[in-house]
Amino acid sequence: MRRILMIAYHFPPLAGSSGIQRTLRLAQHLPALGWQPIILTTHQRAYERCSQDLLGDVMPETQVYRAQAWDTARHFSIAGRYPAALARPDRWATWRFDGVRLGRRLIDEFKPDLLWCTYPIATAMVIGTELQRLSGVPLVADFRDPMAQTDYPADPTTRAQFREIENRAIGAAVLSTFTTRSAAAEYRVRYPSADGRIQVLENGYDEDAFVDAAAMAAQGPLNPGAQTLLHSGVIYPSERDPSKLIAALGQLHRAAAITPERLKIRFRASSADDLLRQLGAQEGVLDYLELLPPIGYRAALSEMMRADGLLLLQAANCNSQVPAKLYEYLRSGRPILGLTDAQGDTAAALAACGVSRTVGLDDTPAIAKLLEQIIRGDEGYVATSWRDGLVANPALARQTSRKERTRQFAEMLSQIS
Repeated sequence: MRRILMIAYHFPPLAGSSGIQRTLRLAQHLPALGWQPIILTTHQRAYERCSQDLLGDVMPETQVYRAQAWDTARHFSIAGRYPAALARPDRWATWRFDGVRLGRRLIDEFKPDLLWCTYPIATAMVIGTELQRLSGVPLVADFRDPMAQTDYPADPTTRAQFREIENRAIGAAVLSTFTTRSAAAEYRVRYPSADGRIQVLENGYDEDAFVDAAAMAAQGPLNPGAQTLLHSGVIYPSERDPSKLIAALGQLHRAAAITPERLKIRFRASSADDLLRQLGAQEGVLDYLELLPPIGYRAALSEMMRADGLLLLQAANCNSQVPAKLYEYLRSGRPILGLTDAQGDTAAALAACGVSRTVGLDDTPAIAKLLEQIIRGDEGYVATSWRDGLVANPALARQTSRKERTRQFAEMLSQIS
């Protein structure tokens, strides 16, 4: 069996990030395809929040090694302030030093056929690139989304570091993977010499977890007597701006088109509850909002399956990105209200699985019209019978499983090793 050393910040028992699923599921399914994963991640102290929820999904034979690391914002701050240099390229920059040391030891011990490092923690890319330089072992750089962008990161010094990190990683890697076609196309233009070494590996959902969650979903609807629309996961003020959604809610409320007894919008683990409360208060719709804390992964999937509809928010400034939870939404079999730019990759990913109707995240009238149709049951919009274009084709949705993605990944690896 061939070996792959996987360098990733996101790994159990980290809690609160959907990014954990990519590394976890690749490591889970690769052994059946002839690859033994060895995980190099951080000390648990570097995780802001931990949970035992996903530890059982780590295969017993998977060897996990943790390098010393600290979170600059939590461990090195005084009165809430810390030197910016200690948080570049990210808050876990300290991981680099022991990560390279431990990585060299693992390479000497296990002699892996490939190295693999994954963004969105830039330090993981730094470690992977450095280990490749020191060992000569071929590197696969998993960017997922674009790194350095015109206005991201906001700090110019950090943005320059990101550009340097991605440049070194692209140059060193025998393969670079992205989660969307637009991101891959952007990098082929940005780095034409790497054109043939850039491929797309989309995210997906875990079928076994959904089988477990289905039994939990038998509890019935989230709010009997009211339709509940669920947004599961983080809200970003710009990239997933909820202001127009809340404004549409306020518009309908003032017109007496909806009532809190008939409609609830639940935000699960938004990390932006204060913003949502502020927006809700401004529009006079706090009674419609349910702001709830994080729950375990399978419980979150069960909640998706019990919702009357699932909200997907993605702004036009993220047209080359697709939220990882989109694939779990598709598999849930529930209606999906895609509030996103029609020209973006999120809308394209939805349409590819039969969810063809979306409205712009910045289009308050269109959002209001859709909400009103849902709550009134106009034109066939009722809880048990939604119009075509909002529910994924089950056969197409199942083609997006993490197991299938891992098979695609193994095919890529077979061409370079």
